[in-house]
Amino acid sequence: MKIRLADGTGTAELKYLEEECLPSGAVRVRFRRKGLPKITLHAAPGTQEFLVEYRQALEGLRQPARKVWPSYHPTVGSLRWLVTEFYKSAEFKRWDPGTQHTRRLVLEKLCDSKDPNGVKRGDKPYAQMEPRNVRVLRDEKVDTPEAANTIVKVLRRVFGFAIDNDLAKNNPARDVPLFKTGSEGFHSWTIEEVCRYEERHPVGTRARLALALLLYTGQRRSDVVLLGRQHLKDGWLKITQFKNRNRNPIKVEIPVIPALQAILDASPCGDLTFLVTQYGKPFRSSNSFGNKFRDWCDQAGLSHCSAHGLRKAAAARLAELGATDREIMSVTGHQTSKEVDRYTKAAQRRVLAQSAMARLVQDEK
Repeated sequence: MKIRLADGTGTAELKYLEEECLPSGAVRVRFRRKGLPKITLHAAPGTQEFLVEYRQALEGLRQPARKVWPSYHPTVGSLRWLVTEFYKSAEFKRWDPGTQHTRRLVLEKLCDSKDPNGVKRGDKPYAQMEPRNVRVLRDEKVDTPEAANTIVKVLRRVFGFAIDNDLAKNNPARDVPLFKTGSEGFHSWTIEEVCRYEERHPVGTRARLALALLLYTGQRRSDVVLLGRQHLKDGWLKITQFKNRNRNPIKVEIPVIPALQAILDASPCGDLTFLVTQYGKPFRSSNSFGNKFRDWCDQAGLSHCSAHGLRKAAAARLAELGATDREIMSVTGHQTSKEVDRYTKAAQRRVLAQSAMARLVQDEK
C-alpha cells in the first residue's frame, strides 16, 4: 500500500496494509501478515505516529492500552477544577501524547497531595494560590531539582491558560525562580571518543551507521530512527522533526555530506528506515534504539557517552569551524540562539580564546 507522507517529502511503499470501509462510511487501515495478529492503525496515514504504529505492527506488537484517567466532578473554583479545564484546552490537546501523559502525572500527583493540615491541594481554591505556595511545592522536591522545576513550569502553563480565558488575574508561578541544577546536560563527545567508537565499530555495521546519522545530521534520536530513503531527494535529507510535530512542526533540510553518503552506501539499511534491528526491522521506538546505542557505546568503553551527546557534539563542531548561530540552527532545528548557545558556548570560548591569544602572539612579534 502506498502512503503519502504527511510532511510532504514523498510517498512510502508499506507492506501488509489494507484499507477497510466501515458501515459508517469511515475507512480504517489494518495491518495483516501471516503469523501475526491483525492490528488496526489508529493514527492518520502518513504521519510520524502512523509510521511508529506500523513499525510496532511489524514486530507483532499491539498498541498498549491507554491509561484510563479517573473522571472527576470537582468543585468549581478548586485547583482540581482548573486542572480539569486545562485538560480540555486546545493547548493541552496539541501536546504530544507522551508530553500529555507526563504533565498529567505531575498535576494529578499535585492535586492528590495534602498540605500540612491534611487538606488535599486539589480541593483548595486556586484563586488563593500565591507565589509562596508554589515555592513550598517546589521546595518539597529540593532533592530532585528537575522534578521541582517541572512543577513550577507546569503550573505556569495552567495559570497562563486561566489568565487567557479570564479565569484568573495573576499567575502565582510566573515569578517563582527555578532551581539551578548545576548540570551542563549530556556529555558532548570529543574527537578522541568518536575515534574510539569508530575503531570498535567499523564501516558496514549498524553501530557505525547510527553514529554517522547522529553526528552528520545533528538530529535527535527520535528523528534518526525515522529517517529513510523516502527522506532523501537530490542529495538532501528533508524531514519534519518529531519533537513538537503537532504544536509547532519544524522542517529541516540537510545536505548529505560525502562521509555520510559513503557509510549509507556501505551499511545494511532497511526499506522504511535506514536504522534497523538485528532482525532487519525498524526500531519500535527511540527508546529501544537508545538502549541499543547504549550497548554499542559500552562495547567501545564509552559508558559516559550517549546519542544526544552526538547532537551536542555536532553543534559544537560547527561552532568551532566558525558557523554562525543561524547556520547551526538551520541544521539542528533550534528556534532560538539561546538554545544553540547551551550546546556551543564551550566551543565558542575555545575559538575566541584562540583568536585572542593569536593577537598576543602577533604583538610579541
